[in-house]
Amino acid sequence: MKIVLIGYGKMGKAIEEIAIQRGHQIVLKIDQPNLHEFTKENIANADAAIEFTSPHSAFENVKKCLAFGIPVVCGSTGWTDQLEELKTFCHNNNGSFSYSSNYSVGVNIFFEVNKRLAALMAPHKEYEVILEETHHTQKKDAPSGTAITLAEQILEEVNRKTNWVNNLSDNPSDLEIISQRIDPAPGTHSIKYSSVIDDIEIIHTAHNRTGFATGAVLAAEFIKDKKGFFTMKEVLHL
Repeated sequence: MKIVLIGYGKMGKAIEEIAIQRGHQIVLKIDQPNLHEFTKENIANADAAIEFTSPHSAFENVKKCLAFGIPVVCGSTGWTDQLEELKTFCHNNNGSFSYSSNYSVGVNIFFEVNKRLAALMAPHKEYEVILEETHHTQKKDAPSGTAITLAEQILEEVNRKTNWVNNLSDNPSDLEIISQRIDPAPGTHSIKYSSVIDDIEIIHTAHNRTGFATGAVLAAEFIKDKKGFFTMKEVLHL
């Protein structure tokens, strides 16, 4: 595959390494110094684009790729209030678009475990649930996109919780997400159900960026010949 990287920070470099290991070619790297090169002509021969930038630029970057007719994988978080708009734009332009709050294979399995555990815990009101996430200090959004996905999964199953908050709360209907920013910390997410009798806790800890990068490349391989909107659930056949 010929891949365009949009965003060439730490994640972009990790994706480049994995893509080359898997036999792909990086034909263009777009970052702040060369934004002028992000044109239809320059990416016309690419099979897919992989976008990891910031909450402020992700929407327009993905929209441009879809308008240019290039399948695009996006891993930027903090902007998903506009996701439905991009899904519609993708459909209207017969495009191919993959979004996930986290492309790690392990995290996406963790999502499935979280949903199952939440369903099992839902009838047991004696358990209080709290979510914690820790990332490095350069992460721009809090809570993380992964934490929001986990929280929304819990809210779908545990009806005594009605919304998530990014702080401690005295409201029993709030699902608390506690965010910490500590260096070095690639990413840890935990969900704990606590009662006076016992605790049940599930944890995912990322040791490096390789898992995220591998998942993003897998997603690009998956969507390059497809049309529509996809998540890692489809990519991994979960």
